[in-house]
Amino acid sequence: MPDTLQNYIDGRWTGADSGRTFKNHNPAAPDDLIGHVPDSGAADVNAAAQAARNAFDSWRSTPAPNRGKILKASGDLLAERKDDIARAMTREMGKPFFETKGDVQEAIDTAYYAASETRRLFGTTVPSELPDKMNMAIRRPLGVCGIITAWNFPVAVPSWKIFPALAAGNTIVFKPSEDAPHSGLLFVQTLLDAGIPDGVINVVNGADTAGKALVEHPEVDAIGFTGSYEVGTSIAETCGRLNKPISLEMGGKNPMIVMDDADLNLALEGAIWGAYGTTGQRCTATSRLICHEAVHDDFVDMIADEAETLVLGDGNQDGTDVGPLINEAALETVHRYVEVGKDEGATLRFGGAPADVDDLEGHFYEPTLFTDVTLDMTIAQEEIFGPVLAVFEVGSYDEAVDVANSTRFGLSSSIYTQDVNKSFQAMRDLEAGITYVNGPTIGAEAHMPFGGVKDTGNGQRDGGYAAFEFWTEHKTVYIDYSGQLQKAQMDSVDD
Repeated sequence: MPDTLQNYIDGRWTGADSGRTFKNHNPAAPDDLIGHVPDSGAADVNAAAQAARNAFDSWRSTPAPNRGKILKASGDLLAERKDDIARAMTREMGKPFFETKGDVQEAIDTAYYAASETRRLFGTTVPSELPDKMNMAIRRPLGVCGIITAWNFPVAVPSWKIFPALAAGNTIVFKPSEDAPHSGLLFVQTLLDAGIPDGVINVVNGADTAGKALVEHPEVDAIGFTGSYEVGTSIAETCGRLNKPISLEMGGKNPMIVMDDADLNLALEGAIWGAYGTTGQRCTATSRLICHEAVHDDFVDMIADEAETLVLGDGNQDGTDVGPLINEAALETVHRYVEVGKDEGATLRFGGAPADVDDLEGHFYEPTLFTDVTLDMTIAQEEIFGPVLAVFEVGSYDEAVDVANSTRFGLSSSIYTQDVNKSFQAMRDLEAGITYVNGPTIGAEAHMPFGGVKDTGNGQRDGGYAAFEFWTEHKTVYIDYSGQLQKAQMDSVDD
């Protein structure tokens, strides 16, 4: 029997105020109904926001190391439940089991890292210009924080935002993606079982209506968003009008440069994993391959041979390398981009069509590669979010960098070379929030900042201490223990 999922508001599981639900299906086998999900609206968001507001004073007053103990316990529970959560994630959003286990591991790592930072929520102390006076700046939580995340990393990405926000003393209203709500609830359940107090974290399921109400709610003080460029910029416009802080992580069109001195076998592993892992449904996916002309033909042949060995199928079946796209609309979008690529003159080297996989009726698409791609082509500029790799041929390092920097996005980038000078030049020259040397464009570590430049984001970062810089704000404190009114010296040094 399919599950009936619920919202979690002020310590209670509940359906949507409207009573409406929508269906959640397995993308590998759409006849497999995972559950009925609350289709929440403004009333549900209001209840969650009020619960978070009511819990805020008590939670922020809880000593930070005690908050950290709850996060540590949540990480322990994630570790205990890792395989079960990963199996459920694969059923819900499609990527193979070995990948969803990695997704949960990122959340475990983030829980432990955030817990450790509750003993290091550093401010600053600096000298005063007056005697018998002390100056300091302390960090304070923002308040009630709205978290809206995507479906492709339905445990890892929420953890990047929720764990640091909670560690800093904020309370949460979380809207998981409507395409992966069960995974989000399994993640939240670990916090509940670890002892998080009522109202500190609340979950409202739903689609655009719930998201809009969350962003606009007057009791929500800040927004953390991961998702598409179009939705993110719309949210940013609203937050700008309402003067709300927002952390944005949006699209990517990530380049991998392969120079003439690269280790091609190593680069091959990176290209296949970066382009076709998670069925290309990563914001950091390798969507552009920039090959030096000296290795271009051989390397494209290597990719073609390796791609033929990839096994498409249900991610919960052993031996599956590539799972389905998330839904029918995603499949149609990917195929539309492929047709545009052919129409605009790119050469389709392999793939380029929906795939039939055994007896499954899922949303599968063939790993696809285009060559002879030029900068004016749509597939060179727009994020496809599918297993499509566009190859450019270049004659020099400078040309490779120009191609890499030619899009409006700037999340991740990569260069394969054995030249230490070019490695360091690429760290400087590539317009991206992340640069890998001799590694693919994907992957993150919990203690490192994650995010991009240009149209990928707004300068904020998940991951590492950079996350705490967003989920807290400075308060400046002056302590005068002179016993008298002191006035700053008004005369200039020259006088």
